[in-house]
Amino acid sequence: MKPAVLVPDWPVPPTVHAFSTLRDGGVSDGPFATLNLGNHVGDAPERVQENRRRLAALLPAPPMWLEQVHGIDVAAHRLAAGRVRADAAFTSAAGAVCAVMTADCLPVLFCDASGSVVAAAHAGWRGLAAGVLENTIRAMQVPPSQLLAWFGPAIGPQAFEVGDDVRDVFVAHDASAAGAFAGAGRAGKWLADLAALARRRLALAGVDRVFGGHWCTYQDRDRFFSHRRDGRCGRHASVIWLSESVHRGDSGKARAACGGVNDNGAGRGD
Repeated sequence: MKPAVLVPDWPVPPTVHAFSTLRDGGVSDGPFATLNLGNHVGDAPERVQENRRRLAALLPAPPMWLEQVHGIDVAAHRLAAGRVRADAAFTSAAGAVCAVMTADCLPVLFCDASGSVVAAAHAGWRGLAAGVLENTIRAMQVPPSQLLAWFGPAIGPQAFEVGDDVRDVFVAHDASAAGAFAGAGRAGKWLADLAALARRRLALAGVDRVFGGHWCTYQDRDRFFSHRRDGRCGRHASVIWLSESVHRGDSGKARAACGGVNDNGAGRGD
């Protein structure tokens, strides 16, 4: 079985390639079944290594894995990197794969309209509130109006319960963020729309071409890991890279190779 992936449906140049992994197509078992890509969650190291090998077979090179800390640091991709402590990465080099891991947090993939630079960002509520998306945009060094963004699978607005403290942080930054919170039926508790909050942050930063964000990791147990739902669980990867031509690293090849699912919901990876 090959890794199953979710392929973005967004109008990018043919040199831009991206996908998010689903949970099928690996060798892990138990709460990590089957395509766990995180080596920090208690899974057997040899199984994670095999899962990462299977992922790498779909890519022009192994990804640069980040040590994610719910922060705002953005790293330039390095082909010979050791542990890189950051929550986003960017590159203009063909064949260099940027990646972030998630299991409820929002993965955000970026590219510019000319296909010259790409980035991947990990946006949990803390990093989102602190400015990880804005920092990623600045690191890419192109006008925000030239950027496209795609939201991968994340916890949805019917499942993401937070307290007053989380709501207050976002509303203090932008009063209109209040519209992304609905009462949860208990005092001091709210249901937060993480994707809507991210769209608002991007809009304020000048990025208005935003796609994806239709998948809920919490509600779809068959396809997604969810830390909020399960506690101990695996991690997905969202990856993006540039190729020198449409014939190298083609996302269509990845879809054909692993039964990829379009982000409009068509198809199913087996």
